[in-house]
Amino acid sequence: MKKVLALVLALVMCLGVLPALAADAPVKVGVLVPVMTHGWVSGITYQAEAYAKELAAAGTIEYKLTTSSNAEEMTTQMDEAILWGAKILVIAPQWTGMEVPVQNAIDQGLIVVAFDMDIDADGILKVTGDNKSMGVAGAKFIVEKVGPTATVVALPVPTSGSVSELRMAGFNETIKDIAPELKVIEYATKFTREDGLKDFADILAANPQIDAVYSLDDETSIGVLQAIEDAGRTDIKAITGGGGCQEYFAMIAENKDIAVSSSLYSPLMIRDCFDVALAKLAGEPVEAVTVIPSQIVSSENVENYLDPSNTIY
Repeated sequence: MKKVLALVLALVMCLGVLPALAADAPVKVGVLVPVMTHGWVSGITYQAEAYAKELAAAGTIEYKLTTSSNAEEMTTQMDEAILWGAKILVIAPQWTGMEVPVQNAIDQGLIVVAFDMDIDADGILKVTGDNKSMGVAGAKFIVEKVGPTATVVALPVPTSGSVSELRMAGFNETIKDIAPELKVIEYATKFTREDGLKDFADILAANPQIDAVYSLDDETSIGVLQAIEDAGRTDIKAITGGGGCQEYFAMIAENKDIAVSSSLYSPLMIRDCFDVALAKLAGEPVEAVTVIPSQIVSSENVENYLDPSNTIY
């Protein structure tokens, strides 16, 4: 009888230990990100993998990272991650068409956190920056540097949809409030340094006096700064950007003639997707949408954002 009791006690103790061991086991996380092409999108993939490695080294997660260039590819990779046993999916699609596979994953009990993309699926979590606040910050920076009656060229990017709309709305509304006499001239461009260079060369030729540039993107601003240098113009005293580009941050630190800034909308934010998912898995309350406010990076604080090891974006 004593032997039976001892065996029962040993079994109970084992059963008690097993859940504890399971709780301490690394969580399987599928990380689905875009193919690294250039610029901000490459930064997403770089930061996602860097943080996944950190969490894996700490024993918090086990991960598989895949890259894709369209919704069909990411859907296949999502199915593979589920078969692998993922409990969490961190995804950063740059295209539409992910609603059905994401809903299927959630219905199977997975936690899915999307970065910077609205996906119509019940139960999805999202981490994003604040595009409108970027415009607000950019407007305040420009007025501070060149005054309320200056001439400013704004560079919207209509092809980027709500991104450009929100950044321009924040800028225009703030200008109307704090500097209604500011002259704003709008020219459409794109989020590339090549377009920034080409378009701003034309803008400079058409406008003999420009005091500042409201650019929505760091890479566009790199092209704009090159166009200003090529033209030998000295009238422009301030320029904004947006994103989190290390090459542009270096320009912020080095430029003495133009007040250069960026409204931070950094790929670093994808790290918060992991944190939100792990908090959710642990039963902690999390918001359906986590919005990370924009911050201005200027010569005053750029040293805090320089990362020599990041040669990607």
